[in-house]
Amino acid sequence: MFSLAGKTALVTGAGSGIGAAIAKVLAEAGAKVWVTDINEKAATDTAQVINGIGGRAEALALDVTNEDICATVVQRVLGPDAHLDVLVNNAGIGSVGTIVQTSGADFDRMLQVNVRGIFNLCRAFLPSMLARRKGNIINLASIGGVVAVRDRFAYTTSKFAVVGLTKSIALDFAKEGIRCNCLCPGRVETPFMRARIAEYPDPEQARREMSATQAIGRMADPAEIAAAALYLAADESAFITGTAFIIDGGWTAGK
Repeated sequence: MFSLAGKTALVTGAGSGIGAAIAKVLAEAGAKVWVTDINEKAATDTAQVINGIGGRAEALALDVTNEDICATVVQRVLGPDAHLDVLVNNAGIGSVGTIVQTSGADFDRMLQVNVRGIFNLCRAFLPSMLARRKGNIINLASIGGVVAVRDRFAYTTSKFAVVGLTKSIALDFAKEGIRCNCLCPGRVETPFMRARIAEYPDPEQARREMSATQAIGRMADPAEIAAAALYLAADESAFITGTAFIIDGGWTAGK
């Protein structure tokens, strides 16, 4: 098990799914975790689970699209003599549709959450990381940030931007002690994904088709994505920066 003893992490969108799994595994490795989500109750629930198993977590409501709120969270997290070692930008939204099916408002909202949200948090926390010459940023992209996904125009566009943002930060600040990587999962069986599957006329058929996209023949469990986040958060991955870490069950193996 990788150790994060003595480290502090913040995870956005940690009220459920991948974010909650990441927050939990970082806490189990010894980090104090700030659990943030736009849904304050969901963040509190995750923090209570972590504290209940002997971890250390605090919950905060956070709308990543609001620059002023992000600045307030930075003040709360850093405080006197405090610092942030690991920033996990997990908060994000999805959408279905081609470019002709995507309204301008929908496209703007996708970029606002999935890209501007990461920009806001990175820009807010990087000055303190640079002052210490030490910091680790992990962004959640997607397999849709590596290859185009049919009928996911806005989502794919936003996730390609996340990969580019990640690589730019990594390159610009590598010599200042900052690492920045992103995770690119395939389909993951989160509560959001299960809700989407339930909307199909034949949910079981939809599940089979979505699972078949991965060569392994199933969707990932959030814990499997969290395990990769833990590795990138740990000192053992100190030589890794600027990477789009693909976790797709073989989805892109033949592409």
